[in-house]
Amino acid sequence: MIRDATAADAPAIAAIWNPVIRDTTITFNAVEKTLDDITTMIATRQADGHAVLVAERAGTVAGFATYAQFRPGVGYARAMEHTILLSPAAQGAGLGRALLLSLEARARTAGSATLIGGVSAENTAGRAFHTRMGYTQVAILQRVGFKFGRALDLVLMQKFLS
Repeated sequence: MIRDATAADAPAIAAIWNPVIRDTTITFNAVEKTLDDITTMIATRQADGHAVLVAERAGTVAGFATYAQFRPGVGYARAMEHTILLSPAAQGAGLGRALLLSLEARARTAGSATLIGGVSAENTAGRAFHTRMGYTQVAILQRVGFKFGRALDLVLMQKFLS
């Protein structure tokens, strides 16, 4: 089941997000999210008209997806960047697809023209997932990230919603 996130989902989202932050190059961020960080993100994005969704499996949050404006300023008001993460146990069960399709529908309804995924070049599964979901690689930003003592490339993948 896909539903809107609430503040009560912050611990489950943190349990999915923080190991990715701590242990992988899927995200270049090295600072784990606090419950306050996540609660604030949920409230702020929802107040701004952007979605924060969770996927439940057997009554447990198994993944989340969200989007916000790609860059600040009115000229970017219709371009959004998304984040989508699943717990390791939930991968391969179709929840990522369901989350992203729901997120795209919400963004489209809100007037967004495009969604952009910034995917670590090392995240081959994430790049393949986005390709299967109709996203096109539009850029490789070389050495823009730094984590675990090395420079990392970011792949921008885009899908037009209209």
